[in-house]
Amino acid sequence: MTLLVLWLAFLIGTPAYAWTVTTSTDASPDGDRPADQPGTTILLVGSDAREDDSGRADTMMLLHVPLGSKPVLMSLPRDSLVTIPGRSSNKINAAYAFGGPELLVATVEENTGVKIDGYLEVGFEGVVHVVDAVGGIEVCPTFDIDDSFADLTLSQGCQTVDGTTALAYSRMRKSDPKGDLGRVERQREVIAAIMKEAISPASLVNPVRYWRLNMAAAESLSRGEDTGLVDMAAVGLGFAAATTGAGISMTVPVAGTDTVDGVGSVVRWDEDASAAVFAAIAAGDTTDLEKYQG
Repeated sequence: MTLLVLWLAFLIGTPAYAWTVTTSTDASPDGDRPADQPGTTILLVGSDAREDDSGRADTMMLLHVPLGSKPVLMSLPRDSLVTIPGRSSNKINAAYAFGGPELLVATVEENTGVKIDGYLEVGFEGVVHVVDAVGGIEVCPTFDIDDSFADLTLSQGCQTVDGTTALAYSRMRKSDPKGDLGRVERQREVIAAIMKEAISPASLVNPVRYWRLNMAAAESLSRGEDTGLVDMAAVGLGFAAATTGAGISMTVPVAGTDTVDGVGSVVRWDEDASAAVFAAIAAGDTTDLEKYQG
């Protein structure tokens, strides 16, 4: 019994300690914001600071954990055409470049009507370290990939890849016939594969692997100043559910792609369908969102 208590303390104490290693950033915009809503909604951002001093937000997802229905993990394509507060319409990832996490959160709230309760940002190098910490993950390309832009060559079919390859797989889009829409599907595939390994017995009963996994995640994580350990617990539970079939994994409903002068290639949301999805999340009832799964 003593050993069991000690092990449970280790399982709980490790992520609690890892949380103290994370850095914080101001992600709470000034001005009017949506009122509090049922459940917890976290904006998840994958960033790359290697391109320029300010970095780029290449990956954006909403994770909603309601009180009584299924959690939802929803991709927001980086090329989504949105209204950026104080500026003209542009791609959603431009908000991060213009004003960092604060403007990105404000942009998401203005275009969705959903209150963002927490903010988590992961540097892309962190993805590499986390995947390597769990010994690699399985990905299943549906077509052969030979993409020189992403420095990626993979054959169709399921295979185990390391962190560098997993990152390239999640970011590649030049060779994907679906472009940015295909890319967000692969990003959720990679997250699901990481979660599968993270909650596997191989991770939970191996103290070295469990420690490395938690520290690799924490050292690459930046959180909003108002995002607490309770929010992180909701993220863990929501991720586990949304990526293992107990929740909903989806992309915001899309009407199609377009080209806009001065902006470039963009993704246009389906106005009616996306409005219905965001209204359901704001109401904390995801029951009708299963039809968007996939």
